Amino acid sequence: MALDLVDYERKAQEAVQAFWGNREVARQKQIESGKADQGERAGVTAGKNMDGFLALVLDIVRANGPAHAQIHRQRSVLTLPGYFRPTKLWDLLVTHKGELIVAIELKSQVGPSFGNNFNNRTEEAIGTAHDLWTAYREEAFGKQPRPFVGWLMLVEDAPESRSPVKDRSPHFPIFEEFRGASYLDRYDLLCQRLTQEQLYTTAALITSPRDAAESGQFAEMSPMTGLRTFVTALAGHVAAGAARLG
Repeated sequence: MALDLVDYERKAQEAVQAFWGNREVARQKQIESGKADQGERAGVTAGKNMDGFLALVLDIVRANGPAHAQIHRQRSVLTLPGYFRPTKLWDLLVTHKGELIVAIELKSQVGPSFGNNFNNRTEEAIGTAHDLWTAYREEAFGKQPRPFVGWLMLVEDAPESRSPVKDRSPHFPIFEEFRGASYLDRYDLLCQRLTQEQLYTTAALITSPRDAAESGQFAEMSPMTGLRTFVTALAGHVAAGAARLG
């Protein structure tokens, strides 16, 4: 049976529209209340900016996965045991018959500051995955097949994210592919390597300009980190789970 990709491109456009629209609504509300956060924090502290992508993931799971899978999206039921820490809070979990089927992280970054945030996102993504797979090895989830572990990132398409970046490494040379790479290029390399090193089943990167609240415009950096790769891998994994578990 063919996989159902649930018209993901249209739904991704709607998710992008919601992302930028929710940020602006949150910013205006904070301004009107006289409690506006500084800089871009008003949009970040509002939360729910990536809910459109969460809905897309849910549609993929429902269309292809086990009929009676348990989809967890309330904060109180989104923690998994870790190995280096007691628990980790995820954005979406799917379980079925006592198995962990899917764990998803959704992230975003907008300008104008990309440098420190890129490093923080990188360290967080690597640490989260290493913690989960070590816990899996130690049978924190029991004996079961590997779950689908996904990481999806939306980054603002802006001059600051596309401009070449200089680095200083006085003792040893950095890898050539990072020389002069923009932050978007660096995120693309990060996602490729997160997948190549099997830290995530697949890691996706999409970009979108700030004025996309009406159009839902978004783009991808490479086929390996594109949204189609992400949703196809997810659909295939949950379809396999449906065939295996019933």
